[in-house]
Amino acid sequence: MSFLEELHKPDILDCISHLSSDEVFTPPKLVNEILDTLPQELFKSPDTKFLDPCCKSGVFLREIAKRLIDGLADKIPNLEERLDHIFKNQLFGLAITELTGLLSRRSVYCSKNADGEYSVCQFCNNQGNIEYKRTYHIWFKDKCMMCGASKSEYDRGEELETHAYSFIHTDEQRNSELFKRLKDMKFDVIIGNPPYQLSTTQESAQAKPLYHLFVQQAKKLNPRYLTMIIPARWYAGGMGLDNFRQEMLTDNQIRVLVDYPNAADCFPGVDLRGGVCYFLWDRDNRGSCNFTSIVRDNKQTTERILDEHPIFIRWIKALKIIEKVATMQEESLSKDVSTVSPFGIGTSERGEEKYFTNSLRLFHSKGFGYVKRDFVKTGKNLIDSYKVLLSQTISGNMEIPPVQIFAPLKLMEPSDICTHSYLTVGNYSVKNVASNLLKYLKTKFVRFLIFQTASGIHISKDKFRFVPTQDFNEEWTDEKLYKKYGLTQDEINFIESMIRPME
Repeated sequence: MSFLEELHKPDILDCISHLSSDEVFTPPKLVNEILDTLPQELFKSPDTKFLDPCCKSGVFLREIAKRLIDGLADKIPNLEERLDHIFKNQLFGLAITELTGLLSRRSVYCSKNADGEYSVCQFCNNQGNIEYKRTYHIWFKDKCMMCGASKSEYDRGEELETHAYSFIHTDEQRNSELFKRLKDMKFDVIIGNPPYQLSTTQESAQAKPLYHLFVQQAKKLNPRYLTMIIPARWYAGGMGLDNFRQEMLTDNQIRVLVDYPNAADCFPGVDLRGGVCYFLWDRDNRGSCNFTSIVRDNKQTTERILDEHPIFIRWIKALKIIEKVATMQEESLSKDVSTVSPFGIGTSERGEEKYFTNSLRLFHSKGFGYVKRDFVKTGKNLIDSYKVLLSQTISGNMEIPPVQIFAPLKLMEPSDICTHSYLTVGNYSVKNVASNLLKYLKTKFVRFLIFQTASGIHISKDKFRFVPTQDFNEEWTDEKLYKKYGLTQDEINFIESMIRPME
């Protein structure tokens, strides 16, 4: 072997970890960081049982096996006996597809068939303890009762994967055999990187979160420890995650939470808006959470109580700024923000190109057109007032600074309305008041507070929860707001580093 060959020994699972942003494969280095959060005595006991309920590459079980092989050397000195014991009695997995089952067995047993000639441990069946069984959705009307998948998209023939993951398609009433078997095994550790989402329809760009179902199912099995790496969007909830967010924030068995605001810092080349996190849930120990934030090579750790606010604020400095603003006990601006689709007009509506008598100007994603007054379905009280138009879609990078957030942002005159693509803020009879609101929304201070609640690409009424309302008979600037709320220069610098000026 040449010097260069000896120097460069790539891990194939490092390469695989870059393949997909839909079902993200986990790099071995990250897996070992997650394993480091567990009590290391677990790897020295021949009785510890591990389950990965969402095997993709087998990397979690492979890295656990390495630690057990070293940790059990004194208790089971014979290597062949040690391997046989570890693979047959301590490591278990459920593959998410037939292909990932083959890949996982290849990673763990060194053979895609556990009973194959080259398997490091001979099983009496070809799957060993890494199972894959084709599972089917349980339809109720047009949705799966277990995961919410659309029947029109996922009621498939045998030639296609169902994406009905076995771990979350079983409970005490449905497919109960698997659930009972898993529960009876009394796993010490459940660990993994679950599928993150499932498209709800072929036409929709939105996707239904799945990862929280894996976390909730794992807790039902009552392991001693649970650790998973998942998207951090649950911090702010939305898209079916509100109950999960509440469960996580009030669960004082979560003793470690490691946050990557920029997902690329742990999944190189993968773009996941809102970042990712991994956590350690400890069944037998309760208390505060050891929270670590990692941005590039900068790591900060502190003790946190997760339910300090209805949503989780990942930045410590941001938390202190929010608390300063809250001491003023002012009303939230969210009361002046419209609901989704303020006028009940669909995104695709364009109206007429030319103005006609008594028509309303309709703002849409391509510009504006004109419609009759009776075209408005809701929000009729807003038609004849001054208000501010803002896009529901966030502009700019949401993971790391700098962030812009609003685009477009403009003043709406009386007789101006908009499609579902936009929200409106305010409802004023005086133009100058609405103009001052517009200037307020453009401040870095306001956009910084909204940024703390944003976990995806959409803005909604609830994202303004930390934004205080002001007297809009006067104009507001960042300098004036910083002084009003008594922000330190360090806090001001933090806001300025996080949010860029409006273009």
